[in-house]
Amino acid sequence: MRLLLPLLLIAAPVAAAPASAPQPGTVRACVPLALIRGTTVVDGQTIDFTLRDGSRWRNRLPGGNCVQLGFERAFAWETSMSQLCRQDLITVLQNMGGLMPGARCGLGDFVALPPPPPKPGR
Repeated sequence: MRLLLPLLLIAAPVAAAPASAPQPGTVRACVPLALIRGTTVVDGQTIDFTLRDGSRWRNRLPGGNCVQLGFERAFAWETSMSQLCRQDLITVLQNMGGLMPGARCGLGDFVALPPPPPKPGR
C-alpha cells in the first residue's frame, strides 16, 4: 500500500491535464474543419487557428509571404474533405468595395502553441 500512494500522487497531475491538450510544438498535418473556432492572421505568412477546445495551432505558409495576406488579414479556404490540411490552398480576400479573390497560397504544418496566459483577475 505504501508504494501505491506515491504512484497515485505522481500520476494525479498527468490525469488532471485534458487528454486533448496538445503539447506546445506538437505538429499536425490537418485540423478538423468542425473544430475551427477562429483564425488570426499574424503576418503575411503566419496564421493562428483557434479550435473549439481552446487549443491554438500556428500555420506558417511554406512558400513565404502570401501577397496581401498581412495587409488584408482575410482569407478563405475550399476543401472537399472534413479537414484543413497542409498543402491545401487559401485565397486572400481583398476588400475592393466588396470581397474579391486575391493570391492563392498553400498551407504548411499546424504546430501547437502554448495556451494563452490567464487573464488578470481570474
